[in-house]
Amino acid sequence: MRYLISFLLLMILPMLGFAQVVGPVDSKFNSIRQNGVSTMASIGDTVWISPTLNRNIDNRPEWFTPENADSVLSGKGRVFSLALAKDTVLAGLGYSAEIESGTVHAAFGYYKSINGGENWDYIPFYTDPRGDGDTTFVYGGQTYDRIRITVPQQSPPYMVDFKGDVIFSANWASGLLRSTDFGESWQRVVLPPFSELNLTPENENYYWASCTDTDSDGNCIESENLYDNVDDDNLKGFGVLIDSQDRVWFGSAGGINISEDALTAPIDSISWKHIRSDNTPTGLLGNWIISMKEEPGTGRIWMTNWIATEPQKQGLVYTEDGGDTFNQMLIGQRINDIGFKDGYVFATGDDGLFISDDSGDTWIKSPQIKSPNTFLKPSAVFYTATATTERIWIGTDDGVASHECCSPGQRFDNWQITRVDFPLKGGNIFDSDAPDVNTYAYPNPFSPEVYDLVRIKFEVKEQSNVQVRIFDFGMNLVRELETEGNYVAGTYEAVWDGNDGKGRKVANGPYFYVVESGDLQIKGKILVVE
Repeated sequence: MRYLISFLLLMILPMLGFAQVVGPVDSKFNSIRQNGVSTMASIGDTVWISPTLNRNIDNRPEWFTPENADSVLSGKGRVFSLALAKDTVLAGLGYSAEIESGTVHAAFGYYKSINGGENWDYIPFYTDPRGDGDTTFVYGGQTYDRIRITVPQQSPPYMVDFKGDVIFSANWASGLLRSTDFGESWQRVVLPPFSELNLTPENENYYWASCTDTDSDGNCIESENLYDNVDDDNLKGFGVLIDSQDRVWFGSAGGINISEDALTAPIDSISWKHIRSDNTPTGLLGNWIISMKEEPGTGRIWMTNWIATEPQKQGLVYTEDGGDTFNQMLIGQRINDIGFKDGYVFATGDDGLFISDDSGDTWIKSPQIKSPNTFLKPSAVFYTATATTERIWIGTDDGVASHECCSPGQRFDNWQITRVDFPLKGGNIFDSDAPDVNTYAYPNPFSPEVYDLVRIKFEVKEQSNVQVRIFDFGMNLVRELETEGNYVAGTYEAVWDGNDGKGRKVANGPYFYVVESGDLQIKGKILVVE
């Protein structure tokens, strides 16, 4: 089957760069925590988002923040994954940990709520008891050696799913974990070695190769039989899904694994089918599987494919025959997640948002997402997608976009954008004691290479013309930002990309901005650092 990708051109920006005033923008007390939203989940008219368990019901202006989820509100925990059922929320938590080689993601545990998020119970992350040397496990009546995992580093719960009291958690260094009592206790699920296409308790003498010696090129020349997630890509967990047929799908850096009995079988007897990329037109594009979702009403299982090793490819696939064959699309695009609504498929990627209204046969790439009073930066990375009763929701590194959805032949040209609201006066729910100011710029310090844009927030007291100018340390004019006519009273944001009036990147150092509206003049400072 041929797949045609139709790309809409991005809005052409002025030759000298991006600089304008947008608004009026919201100034709500109950805001989202940060603009980078990498995880979402929805049920009915309710959507939950990372990193701090913000909830929105029926697209209301205000966002709910739980009062007693201290680990993410005032602690170091952040939401890495979400799974929902009626009145039940399960959140996988992680944090950034410092180790000798640098910063890594670590597991922090889980939050669960059985009353729609009003109250939360914390579930500690499962690790092995401390001891000397490796440990053992039993599979199919045979005992094998396994590396002992006693620390949470490199094991954040990248994806969680549950049905009834059974929870599955996909973690990099800890692989796949299962709880059959909704988090009271945990077990490690045995997965196939990368070299095997099946794992069944009837067979014996499985070999999980753990390298003990390499040649000068880094190739393994000696190994031992040791179950070690670091050495076997198929044991590294990234995605997990319980489908409508009660099959469990586990996505690793070594392919996709499918089990018919993982929900109910004893931990030493779970069977798996393991599928790897084979560079055929009906196989996986790549072995690194980070997101899997079932398309409602079709039974299709969609999954993102990333490159684990050459010559694999990246893109998006779905299967409707339990993994025997795959339909490939968006080849070459690094897709992070998939969402569905009324026959539409939404693929969120590093290079944009892709939309299909015919199950992936054809795609359009969305132009820059704009609302009547703001926009997502042109270089926004699209992380995640989910759908509520009436809307599609998209999480990016520059805020949350949502759109009424969906009808046949729909145009997606009326987006609503939610970004962090930190009012000039009164702070917000995350910092209610913040001092009142008449302006601020964010992010500050500002790196054009990292952030693309800096936004200058200010208030227009009464309808008037607005002038926004940027000066260097010597008070030489660097740039006058584009404005359009009179601005009604309200809060606005002036946007600067770090270029001067001739389109050149400015040098590092302090810059001053002056906003004039009517008789009012407001001043502030931006530190540019590359």
